[in-house]
Amino acid sequence: MSKRVEDLLENIRTLEKELKEEIKRIKIETYEIRDRSIKFKDEVRAHHKSQLVRVFAYLRHARLRNIATAPMIWLCIFPALFMDLVVTLYQLICFPVYGIPMVRRRDYIMMDRRYLAYLNVIEKANCLFCAYFNGLVGYVGEVGGRTEQYWCPIKHASRVKSMHSRYDRFTEFGDSDQFRANFKTIRSDFSDLTESDQPTTDSAESDR
Repeated sequence: MSKRVEDLLENIRTLEKELKEEIKRIKIETYEIRDRSIKFKDEVRAHHKSQLVRVFAYLRHARLRNIATAPMIWLCIFPALFMDLVVTLYQLICFPVYGIPMVRRRDYIMMDRRYLAYLNVIEKANCLFCAYFNGLVGYVGEVGGRTEQYWCPIKHASRVKSMHSRYDRFTEFGDSDQFRANFKTIRSDFSDLTESDQPTTDSAESDR
């Protein structure tokens, strides 16, 4: 990896840290998280309730095309649930064998929008679906990313628009020397993850 790329990655990490601090500041000013539930300040919650659109008014102003296509959207829940089950079973069975830290599903699938008093029951249902589906995509992507780091940590030749969190650790496309020299080190390098992400069962590293 070039010095320029390393500097850019370091700048990105610094900006991510600053963003997290800013989000934390906003949380302190408006709400707090207690035992995985969210508590808004009284004045904030009162303001939210004043912004609530009742279900009848919501449906009256809804576009017909949105109502007509809603069943197709919700039909996607069945393959999503199946993928959730299969991927979860896969990492439970295989990750301990490979020595890969488990991906915590709850870090990706967040169901916290139900605490928003300015959403009616239909809006909350829509938010519930979007939170689950998009969170699942992130969860599956991270499981796939850690799998890719173990089996094939090589970057693509072309620029990838969106990639999982492990991609920056991969070797450059076409650099056979780097790949052969660092493959075993890269496939087992999860040192950037916290202790809570580490597997609790003994695992054996494969030399394949």
